[in-house]
Order: sequence, then structure tokens, then C-alpha cells
Amino acid sequence: MNLIRCLHINGFKEAVHQIEKVGVDPTGIELMKGKTLHFNLKVEGIDPRTANILKQEMLSLGGDAALDGRGLDCSALSTDGLLMGSQRQFEKLIQKLESYPHLQKIGQALGETLQNILKTQFILRCRRRTFRLGERTFLMGVLNITPDSFSDGGLFFDKEKAIAHGLKMAEEGADIIDIGGESTRPGSKPLGLEEELRRVLPVIETLSRETEVPISIDTYKSEVARRAIDAGAEIINDISGLHLDPELARVAAKEQTPIVLMHIRGTPETMQKDIRYDSLFSEIIEYLKEGIRRAESAGVDSAQIVIDPGIGFGKTLGDNLLIIKRLSEFRILGKPILLGTSRKSFIGKILDTNADQRLEGTLSSIAIGVLNGAHIIRSHDVLQAKRAIAVADAIRMAEG
Repeated sequence: MNLIRCLHINGFKEAVHQIEKVGVDPTGIELMKGKTLHFNLKVEGIDPRTANILKQEMLSLGGDAALDGRGLDCSALSTDGLLMGSQRQFEKLIQKLESYPHLQKIGQALGETLQNILKTQFILRCRRRTFRLGERTFLMGVLNITPDSFSDGGLFFDKEKAIAHGLKMAEEGADIIDIGGESTRPGSKPLGLEEELRRVLPVIETLSRETEVPISIDTYKSEVARRAIDAGAEIINDISGLHLDPELARVAAKEQTPIVLMHIRGTPETMQKDIRYDSLFSEIIEYLKEGIRRAESAGVDSAQIVIDPGIGFGKTLGDNLLIIKRLSEFRILGKPILLGTSRKSFIGKILDTNADQRLEGTLSSIAIGVLNGAHIIRSHDVLQAKRAIAVADAIRMAEG
């Protein structure tokens, strides 16, 4: 009796491995590997005539395209199209679009999208350390020097306690220590500049001397970032994705500092009020694209940008679950992905628990995030998260 298997192939490495196992020669492998990867690329807001050309060209290549009725009969001003095909079919489509002067930009965008999707490894350069993201998943430990953060507010508000906890996280295996002086829990109000500086600078100065683990400054204020870098911080983590203080991009550019751009809907004070998205993923991606554009326009090296979809920052329970489930969609931005689910309220809603009882839920979401494409995990519980990541990475990298 013949045995039939359905192979899960999610990248060139796995494609080559499986084709080699069949016994195909190197020439055949090169020809076939692009046929093993299938993509569903949604093109939004295009002219119906353009949509019909894309559909006909995809059909001619053996792929397909889904259009609504108004797109097919050109009765709408714009439409969306879902293009379906293998990598090889998309490559041929892009070549065909070069012969249409008015479609060359779409062809270029499709080419960039494919290139971004297929990119799985990145190099992030800090002053004292270089991270090779993708080989393993890195861990960012959370150190809130606040009296009112949603999970650990007040625990490390004292300078000495904060320093001790930072050193403990370094011992437990944190790759980055993320220090924040302003609570960004839902409903929180902005903190004054001087108070934020007073909270974070002494801790950054001490930890940067006493550990080799890079320090990240969790702030959206350019002056806080500048002073924190002077004190020893090596990464900027901006919850606003450069939408609250555009000057922050110039600080990152001048200091040649990696910057994390997160999506937030509104501000921490307003983000959980009247949450509505016409298209959750489209709006998050457009927001992050604008942040990337602002960073690069200010001179930030494209390779020094990390993106974060912003779990819990202006999202419903369902939104958060979908983002984690479909995290790999953010690969189209061509940037490393940071995921922060630690002790978040969506876990509390699922498990009906307070913030200090959400460890198991956090670890579950971390493992799923790693398997779905996260390059950096942000967590309060370093030792436990480190172990969960190690198991998830072992599964992710398994071959056979």
C-alpha cells in the first residue's frame, strides 16, 4: 500500500532538504525549490482594470487571483485582489509586469514583498554586541521603574531594587534589559520629562557598567532617549512607532542606535477606548510602514529597525489572538519582529486571572510567537521565558 504524506515546507532550507531526500540532482533542486513555496498576496485598493490584468497574467502562469464581482466588471473605482501562486509563478508575474508601464510599480512592490517574506535572518548592531537574529530567538527582559505599571508597578521603583533585578535578569539569560520609567498601561497619563529621567538614568548608568547585556530605553521621548544613550543605553524601544515624537528618529540616526517601532492606537490614556479597525492587519502594517519611513528619512540605517505589532496597545482580545496567530504576516515589512505578550490582560481574560497569575499563559503565547516568526520576545519572567524559547526554538529548527 502506498503512503501519502502532506509536507509542511516553510522556507528554502526545508524545501531543498526535502527535494534532496527524494534524490533530485542539484540542477533539479534549483529549478524546483521555488515551486514548493506558495504565497497568497493580497493587493488592496487597486484599479479594477489593473486587477483584471493581474488575474489574467496569474492564470496564464498556472496561478490564480480572486476578485469581487465589481472588480471583475470594473463597476467599482477600486478593488482588492488576492493573488495565489508559487514563488516561481510570482517571479514570472513580476517579469511580465515590466512590459506594462503603468504596472511596473506594482511589480516592484510585489518583488520587494517576496524578498521581505523570504528574509528570515537579520543582523542588529549595538555598541558592544551584534545580534544575529533568526539563528535563535532573543529575549528582552522587562524592568519597569514605575509605581504604577500594570504588572510589576512599585516592585522595582527603588533604585537599588531595580539594579538588583536587572543584574538578576542578566544572570538568568536576558539578551537585552528594557528599562522604562513611564507606565504605559491602559488609561495612564503622560509622565513629565524630568521625573522620567530621574527614574531611569541612575539605573542605566549602573547596569551598563556592571553587565555586558545591552540596555534598551523604553521611551517615546527624544530627550529621554538621548540622555539614556549618554548614560549607556544601546537600543531605543518606542511604543509609538515615531508617531508621538518624530525627533526620536534623529536621535537613533545620530547615535547609530537600533530602534524598535511599535504600533499603538492613540495613546496609552486613550488606546483601549472604542477600539475599531476597518482592517486590523492593514492598519497596523500601514502604521509601521510610516514609522519605518520616518526613521529612514531621518537617516536611521534600515537594518537597525525592529517592528512590534503592539499586543494590548489599542487591541481587543480577538485582535491580540489574531496577531499572534498570524504573526508571520508582518514579515512583509522586511524587519525583525519583536513580540511582547508578557502578563497582558488578554491572557487574564482567557484564564480569568490577575497579572501575577499569568505565567503559564504567557509562556504558551511566547512559544507560539516563536514558531510564528518572532525574533525577539519581551518578558517580565526571564528564566521561565528563556526555557520556553529554548524548547520552541528546538522545535522550530528541527529537521527530518
